[in-house]
Amino acid sequence: MKTIFILFITIFFLSCSSQDSKLIRISTNAWIGYAPLFYAQEKGYLTKLNMKLINNVSLVEAAEVYAIGQAEMVTATQHEYFALQRTTKDITPVILIDRSYGGDMVLSNKSLEELQQAQKIYAYLEIDSINSEVLKEFMYLAHLDEDKMEFINKDQDKIQALQNDSSKAILITTYSPYDVKLKQKGFQELASTKDEQSLLVVDMLCAKKSLVANETKRLQKLKNIINKSIQEIQKDPKKTYLMIKSYLGNITYEEYQDALGRIQWINKPPQHLLNTLEKQHIHTRSLVL
Repeated sequence: MKTIFILFITIFFLSCSSQDSKLIRISTNAWIGYAPLFYAQEKGYLTKLNMKLINNVSLVEAAEVYAIGQAEMVTATQHEYFALQRTTKDITPVILIDRSYGGDMVLSNKSLEELQQAQKIYAYLEIDSINSEVLKEFMYLAHLDEDKMEFINKDQDKIQALQNDSSKAILITTYSPYDVKLKQKGFQELASTKDEQSLLVVDMLCAKKSLVANETKRLQKLKNIINKSIQEIQKDPKKTYLMIKSYLGNITYEEYQDALGRIQWINKPPQHLLNTLEKQHIHTRSLVL
């Protein structure tokens, strides 16, 4: 009887220690830069940490899910981070994942010269997202007057369903992989974050400061898993593509490779990048490096 009791106690404590106690939900959306998270979910790496992804159709929706308390962590660019900082007052970057290197872009069914001469331009974007910064930068560099712009707020699923109406001047701000279907309809890329060196778009995992303080070990494990997932994606892109293509709208393998070429992994951020983020008032002291 004593032996059975000891065995029961041992199993109980092992089961308690084998899995981190509180479920951590990560709100995210379809973006090639989050491929390591999609891969980690499919491989079961996140499950071992008692974490899971909540998938959304847009950057805005992912942020909203976090803001109302339906997720403990969120993937975000600088735009969503600052917006959440204003509303929740308690959010900090935890892990840097990638920077856009052509993955955010501006498309149109007209040439730049035609846009400059157009009386009216229909501009589609997710207004409460990094799309706004990308579009503003493009408008400045392309000398497009805001007075002739009609800004239309839609999520990327709806934007990629747009038809190419040649009777209208259409401008679309989007990101990979949503650009694939739009380009198949004849929309041409006019600019991207690869071209505009003045625009830094960084993707990061953010969380409440209290979670960072209480989950140091688990977040370090998550960081290691992201690093491992990136290595496995780079080692065997075809295998990883087959595992995560459903997260990215079932794009083709060639499109997947093209999308990967439009980002740069910054899971090991150089000091100059950290300095740039600090200048943008994105504090890096809570980052898991």
